[in-house]
Amino acid sequence: MLKRLSIIKCITLIFFIAACASNQSSRVYYDYDHGYHTVLIGETLYSIAWRHGLDYKKLASWNNVRPPYTIYAGQRIRLTAPAVTSKTYASKSKATQSAKKSKPKQTTVKKNTSNTTKKVVKKDKTTSQKNIKHVWRWPTKGKVVSSYSTKVGGNKGIDIAGKVGQPVYAASNGKVVYSGNGLSGYGNLIIVKHSEQYLSAYAHNRKLLVNEGGTVERGQKIAELGKSGTSAPKLHFEIRRNGKPVDPLKYLPKN
Repeated sequence: MLKRLSIIKCITLIFFIAACASNQSSRVYYDYDHGYHTVLIGETLYSIAWRHGLDYKKLASWNNVRPPYTIYAGQRIRLTAPAVTSKTYASKSKATQSAKKSKPKQTTVKKNTSNTTKKVVKKDKTTSQKNIKHVWRWPTKGKVVSSYSTKVGGNKGIDIAGKVGQPVYAASNGKVVYSGNGLSGYGNLIIVKHSEQYLSAYAHNRKLLVNEGGTVERGQKIAELGKSGTSAPKLHFEIRRNGKPVDPLKYLPKN
């Protein structure tokens, strides 16, 4: 009888230690009470920003992380803007006053009445915000089985049904800023940075064909469609502008 009680106590103790370890790891991973995220192996600043629905530029600014935005496992990343203190206001006020004192006096410049040739600066259509949506292409072939939704807990992108192994293409030119399976619910995931504002994501792949840091061209095969992290083969595709999800169908060409 005593032997059985000892065994039961040992088993209970093992479960208790495991539960404590699990709780501790979750606290290390997400410290929501204090607004921090602890970096795990394989994570990037972009993947952390993606997970929390934040703009990677703001996340970098809040944590004084400069390009190329290198972070390290175990590093604590602030998820909210630092509080503004009275010292900050005082330093800003002094900087403003000194700038006013050092501001040179304005002088009046007479206009040249002679005929002059005006320089016309042409806008780059490839980087224009109005034209950027015209450079996207469909990331794979198939029927859209789930559309974008703005509801709480709704789909942040679109789901495209397909066959396991069919090619997944880069929707536009860019740089691979994440390639792995560390984001829960996305399976094997690729995140591509297209500009300072736009990122795209390709989830549930069977195989990833590009690595972090590499550049991709529009239409380049970057993965093979799969069902990692889901019950049926499909590609989950997202576009985010300044860290916020947008409807991909407004950017993709109409079939």
